[in-house]
Formats: sequence, C-alpha cells, structure tokens
Amino acid sequence: MRNIKQLKNIKGKRALVRVDFNVPIKNGKVLDDFRIKQAIPSIKYLEKKGAKIILITHLGKDGSASLEPVIKHFFKISKCSKLQISFFENIRKFSGEEKNDLNFAKNLAKQGDFYVNEAFSVSHRAHASVVSLAKLLPSYAGFQFEKEIKNLSKVFKNPKHPFLFILGGAKFSTKMPLIKKYLKLADSVFIGGALANDFLKAKGYEIGKSLVDEIDFGIKNIIKNKKIILPEDVFVKDEIILDIGEKSVKTLENLIQKSKLILWNGPLGKYEDEEAKATKRIMNFLLKQKNKEIILGGGDLVSCIPKSVLESRNYKLAPNLFISTGGGATLDFLANGTLPGIKALK
Repeated sequence: MRNIKQLKNIKGKRALVRVDFNVPIKNGKVLDDFRIKQAIPSIKYLEKKGAKIILITHLGKDGSASLEPVIKHFFKISKCSKLQISFFENIRKFSGEEKNDLNFAKNLAKQGDFYVNEAFSVSHRAHASVVSLAKLLPSYAGFQFEKEIKNLSKVFKNPKHPFLFILGGAKFSTKMPLIKKYLKLADSVFIGGALANDFLKAKGYEIGKSLVDEIDFGIKNIIKNKKIILPEDVFVKDEIILDIGEKSVKTLENLIQKSKLILWNGPLGKYEDEEAKATKRIMNFLLKQKNKEIILGGGDLVSCIPKSVLESRNYKLAPNLFISTGGGATLDFLANGTLPGIKALK
C-alpha cells in the first residue's frame, strides 16, 4: 500500500482526498472535531507540496445536510489555504455513492490526478468514493490511515501478553465475531455495557427492563469460557442496568494493572447519565498507566477521554496510547484484518 510520502512532483496536481468529517453539529457548531484534527497532517503535507486539494466527505445519512459548519470549522482550526483547498459537495447527496456506481466514480475521478484515502472510519463501506475511486486513479494512504492499520494490527499480530480486551457498548450482532476471535487471542475478555446484559440474562440473572438483544447469537456456547469476565455487580436505576458496579470497577482496575496490552472498544455503561461514572473512572485510571500498550476503539469512547489528552500533541500525556478514529470500521478491521477501503488501495 503506497503512502503520500511516495508522491513526487505534485505541485499543481489535483488531489481527491476522502476524509470523514461526519461529525456531530448543534446550532451550526461542530461539537467533536477529533476526526477532523486527525486528517489535518495529511492535508497540510499535500498543501505544502503544492497540490490542489479537493476534500470529499459525507455528513449525515441522506446527504441533505449542509457542509458549511464543517468547512468553516476546518479552515478555522487548520489555517489551510482556501485558494489551495476546496470541498466537494456532501457525497451522500448522490445515489451513486452508496451504490458504489462505477459511472459516478468515473465522473469523480475526472476531477483529480490522484486519490488519497484519509477516511479509515468509513473504509468498511464499499462506497464509490472509498472503493471505486481508489481503483480509477493512482491511490495512496494518508498518515492517519496508515497509523490505524499499524496500531490496530498489533492486537492480532504477535500481541503483548497479558492481553486484556475490554468490550462494551451495544449492537451485539457486530461484536459477537470479536468476542469469539479475541477469546483465542487475548488472556482476558471483560464484557460491560449493554452487551453484559445479554450474558447476565443467559446466566439466569434478573435484568429488569435493561436493554438486551432478542436474537440468539450463541452465547451459551461461549459463556463457560474462563477468559470471559462479567460484571460482579451493577448500578441500577428504575429497573434498568445503567453501569457496572464498584466491585466490577476494582476487578477491571486489577486486570489493567496486570496487563501489558489493553484493547478497549465501547463504553461500560450509559456514560451520558451523570450517575454512570464507571467508563470515565476506568479511562482516567487507564491513562495513568505506564509501560502498557493502550489501544482505544473510536466512536462513543472518544467522548470519555479527557480533553487534555485529546488536545495534547501526539498524546504526550499518554505516550503509549492510540485512539482509533473508527467506529464500525475499527470493529470490522479487528474482526477481519482488512476492509474494502484497504483492499482498494493495494
């Protein structure tokens, strides 16, 4: 896979750069710019080399959202040149994008001389601007894209041991393949969040009105595996399990202290509720650890990382930390070792 440092003599050449600036916006303001910031080094590099850059992103699901708040925020924080950098329209506005329509991709390709994928977080989707466009032009990976592959690969290519995998959140269907795979690779798999409810229910515990998945994903086949660690206690409100309990927090802290590699994806409870504090407590505890490899899946978990860490250049406050920009893409890569967007660049 070629990276952008291999590009030569690109002054005046047109770069089509796929980014993922699909960020939360409220009252016309960007609430979380983590993904935008991670793409800036690649964009700056191409800008310095004299390329004319066209940034391609989606915003929202149906393509109706205006990119204006994103464009305004990008130029404010990047201080890039508006003469050298422009934005394509919201790519989801066009039906050919999600259909991965070749003719649509060919029309896109006419606007550039080469293509850069700096959108790892959408590279699990076989869309035109991710897959077909990469095959129609000389294609390269951006800096963050490469970092994602390099760091996430550490957990299935000769991982350090003891290896702890912490899995939370919901969406059991996307996470069962991960549980099965990492029961083989990791030394311990701690399950929290809504996922734990399914396990607790399968063990015969009363879970009240807590969120569960009604589909049987074969929990009974793995529930006796000694590597699986479930919450010993939970925090309940109005008959709903909101979080893991105090004993479970202590158990998890002990596991973290004993481990050399920690992979964490998904919150341990409904962290938006002020009373559900476990995710942020564990996060703060984890980030104080020394001499450990820490890899955090993106998505909701980024909201629980202290701003001081996110804003420190290269995470100097936590030097052994890698934070993925992906959500579903991270899960798919951890499960399968590749993505459609990665294959398209080879």
